[in-house]
Amino acid sequence: MTYAADQLYEEVAYVAYHFHWSRDEILDLRHDERRRYVAEIAAINTRVNEGR
Repeated sequence: MTYAADQLYEEVAYVAYHFHWSRDEILDLRHDERRRYVAEIAAINTRVNEGR
């Protein structure tokens, strides 16, 4: 099974934007690690937006 290129670009852009990591650093992560960082960033953004 291949991972959709659009989804991969979205994840890389999201993590790079928030953590300022390079594309290569993000692509070196395992898929599950990258998805976990995406989830954690989203949770942080939710808390910030809710004023917590």
